[in-house]
Amino acid sequence: MELSRPSGPVGGFPPKTAAGFLLMDSALRPVSFNAAAVEILSYPDKLANLTHSDVLLATKIRSNLVSRQARGESPFVTEFQSGRRRYYCRAFSVDSCAKDPSYPSIAVLLERGPCGVAPLLGVSQQFNLTQREQEVLKHLVQGLTGKAIANRMNISPNTVKAFLRMIMIKMGVSSRSEVVIKIIMTQRQ
Repeated sequence: MELSRPSGPVGGFPPKTAAGFLLMDSALRPVSFNAAAVEILSYPDKLANLTHSDVLLATKIRSNLVSRQARGESPFVTEFQSGRRRYYCRAFSVDSCAKDPSYPSIAVLLERGPCGVAPLLGVSQQFNLTQREQEVLKHLVQGLTGKAIANRMNISPNTVKAFLRMIMIKMGVSSRSEVVIKIIMTQRQ
């Protein structure tokens, strides 16, 4: 008897997704992962045998996901390129009572960014944005909240609000959604 996968979250099956998922131990060695994570990290190579790919995957994790200039809490990059696709990387600490260092301690979610991620350099130059304003704008386009932006940039939420106000003034808009619309409209010109 063959099981077929339903199209949605019916019958206890999760919906099919292109998101990659990794569970790693404290030494950043993969403990568990899905096929999408292997595809994303090994592109353009194809790893035929998932059971023996953890050594190569550990190498790819260190070369693609670990930030060279780790600041703040997470040693991981927030986004990276795989082929022509851009992915967002979100890392989560997994709390455990186990003292075994090989027990999963980090979960990483790799999500594909929207097609045609805004080339923010041109927008930043057009509206004369500072480096920090550009950084806030990048996080805003990724869909992060003000609090999440503050955590990523290691600044207060009020400072994020101040940066967003300056961005809106420079772009001549009055809301966060108008900022995104202005970026899209600027790209089409």
